[in-house]
Amino acid sequence: MQNSKDVREFLMSRRSRITPAQAGLPAYGGARRVAGLKREEVAMLTGVSTEYYARLERGNLRGVSDSVLESLAAALQLDEAERAHLLDLAKVAAPSQTSGTRKVRAEVRPSVQRILAGMTGTPAYVRNSRMDIVAANNLCFALYRDILNADTLPLNLARFMFLDPRSRDFFVEWETIADDLAAALRTEAGRNPRDRALNILIGDLATGSTEFSTRWARHNVRFHRSARKTLHNPLVGDLELTGDSLELPGEGLTLIAYTAEPGSESQEKLDFLIMWTSSNKRPVESAQGDSNTSTITPPEAGTRF
Repeated sequence: MQNSKDVREFLMSRRSRITPAQAGLPAYGGARRVAGLKREEVAMLTGVSTEYYARLERGNLRGVSDSVLESLAAALQLDEAERAHLLDLAKVAAPSQTSGTRKVRAEVRPSVQRILAGMTGTPAYVRNSRMDIVAANNLCFALYRDILNADTLPLNLARFMFLDPRSRDFFVEWETIADDLAAALRTEAGRNPRDRALNILIGDLATGSTEFSTRWARHNVRFHRSARKTLHNPLVGDLELTGDSLELPGEGLTLIAYTAEPGSESQEKLDFLIMWTSSNKRPVESAQGDSNTSTITPPEAGTRF
């Protein structure tokens, strides 16, 4: 039943955003009663009957051929992530469907831990598909100072984003990153709908955050591959970084690595964090009450890097 609801709302939301002009259809006089395309127009563009498309939009994708799904994706002008989401929803609806139950890992192999530790000049962490950060290197702990440390792992990025007020200070472009994160979770929910922990997470976010529930209702999906982010660090201020996702095949895990533009002010700030981290035995600790705090004096307010 949940799959049918997701299918119905996804197709309706994609249909409503496309105008006849965008679909290459002639404009007719008079006001239209629906936003975007009508069902019969989507049916015509897909090459199926209106009755057949109405069945699809009621949420019944069972037995739909790949060719019809591809035609429907073209008619609705779906992007790569949206097309993959539609195919995932169809797989879940299949009678003998066995996917959607893949294991989500919460541990990292020692060799991957060594890779992280060796990335001394690049803040990096490893997360699973539920957005749990399960491992990070020392420079990442320094970047996420007072938020992420070895004792708080695993830390769920979605819970931090939508349920922890500190996220609005840390993520300077909070709205954009919140959009991306909700869309990434929607993508994973379509791919792995029987993940009980994922469903609990989504339920907690929906009941605890209006910001999340509003975004969840949009049915937007997105691949989380590369993005520019501005993060606020208490030691150096704002850093504009590019986060790139590197899949770990067969692991169900993703390594996220942050880099700055060479020669930029953000790179100078990152270089300071590298130096600060190397001078501390325990960079994950808060400065208050820590006997192993930095021997390097943090920059004063207004200092230009």
